[in-house]
Amino acid sequence: MKLLVSIHDVSPASEAAVLELWRLCRARDITPALLVVPNWHGQWPLSEYPAFVAWLHEASGLGAEVFLHGERHDERGSQRTFADRVRAFGVTDSEGEFLSLSRGEALCRMERGLKALRACGLEPAGFVPPAWLGPPGWSALVRACGLRFSEDAEFVHLHERATRLATPVTRWSARTRLRAALSASVADLRWRRDPHAPLMRVALHPNDLTSHDVRASIEQTLSRWLRRHHPWHYATL
Repeated sequence: MKLLVSIHDVSPASEAAVLELWRLCRARDITPALLVVPNWHGQWPLSEYPAFVAWLHEASGLGAEVFLHGERHDERGSQRTFADRVRAFGVTDSEGEFLSLSRGEALCRMERGLKALRACGLEPAGFVPPAWLGPPGWSALVRACGLRFSEDAEFVHLHERATRLATPVTRWSARTRLRAALSASVADLRWRRDPHAPLMRVALHPNDLTSHDVRASIEQTLSRWLRRHHPWHYATL
C-alpha cells in the first residue's frame, strides 16, 4: 500500500513553515512532493529569493518532486460566478486562483508559471491548481503542456498513461478553531473508515502549523498511515 505526501503553497512567503513541514516529513523517512507557487500573491517572485531556490534544488536532489501550484495562488482580478461559489464553498477563502478562469486564461497562467520555474532551473513533474479547483477540462491542459501528473480532490491523473487513480486525500484547515477541530476529526474518521486503502494522499499546508490541534493531527495521521503504507513518489505510480 502506498502513501503520497505533498507540501502545498511552497513559496519564500512561507519559508519557515515550509521548512518545518519538510523536517517533519523527513524525520519519518518521507520525501514529500513540493507544490511551488512562483509568485505568491503577486508579491513574492521566486527569482528574487536565490537562497530559497537553492533549497528547492537541494530538496529536489533528495528526491522531492516539484509541481507547479498556480502562478500566484490567490483569486485577485477574478470574479466568481454563483456556480464558482458553490464549487468553492467551504474549500477555500479566495485562494482558488484557477477556479473562475477560462481554459485559455488557465493555460496562459500555467505557461507563465512553468516559465518562471524553469528560469530558476526547476523542472516540474506536474501541476496542481490551488484548492484543486480549475475550469472544466483543465487536466487536458496539463497534458498539453507536456507535464506527467496532475491531481484534483478525488483523482491523481497520470497523463503519460492517459488514466487516473481514485485517491482519497487527507487535508486540514486551520483558518478557525472550529475548522481545525473539524478537519482533525475528519482525518481521524478517514483512518478509521479505510486504513487499508491501497493508495492514500496527505496534503500539508504551511498554515496548518498555526494550530496546535492540526499539527498534532498531522503527526498522528502520518504515524498511522505509515504503519501499513510505504511513502511513494508520483513517478513510481
